[in-house]
Amino acid sequence: MAVPRKSTLRGIRVPVGGSAPRKREALPPAEPVSDPNTPRGLIDYSMQRRATLRSVFGGNVFDGLNICDADTYLVRAARYHGNPTGRVCPICRKTDLDEVTYAFGEELGHASGSAIDPEGLPQMAMRFGDFRVYVVEVCQECNWNHLLTSYTLGDGVPRRPQPRPRDLEDL
Repeated sequence: MAVPRKSTLRGIRVPVGGSAPRKREALPPAEPVSDPNTPRGLIDYSMQRRATLRSVFGGNVFDGLNICDADTYLVRAARYHGNPTGRVCPICRKTDLDEVTYAFGEELGHASGSAIDPEGLPQMAMRFGDFRVYVVEVCQECNWNHLLTSYTLGDGVPRRPQPRPRDLEDL
């Protein structure tokens, strides 16, 4: 019987003959999708938004920290990636709201959770099997933010996640 030799990498023991190749997990079967660009599983949060605004202006105690609590990264995303809506902020009534679109999904790899340009969604829907899109409205003045809609896009064909780009940390 062969004795495993000691590896030069952090004392890990490697079997004689090298390591066995890892088996790749099988991808799930494709989901039938008639049009990848048509939103599936659409959730509209407008009623929740109306209820929040009604409670703020209906005489309830207003705590600006609970309502105007946009994260710094969300406000920056609104500044650099947001699309102006032409709607005035319902809280401060000083500036127009911006819409920020985010995409989340395993297949997006390192890009999951990034703010994206909504005009690029049709191309993404053809390149990826399944990802979730979230649209958030943000006021850069008072930090009001609210989720407007969420939906799923993609062609339904499962793919492996994109590899993470190499970084100095990997060397």
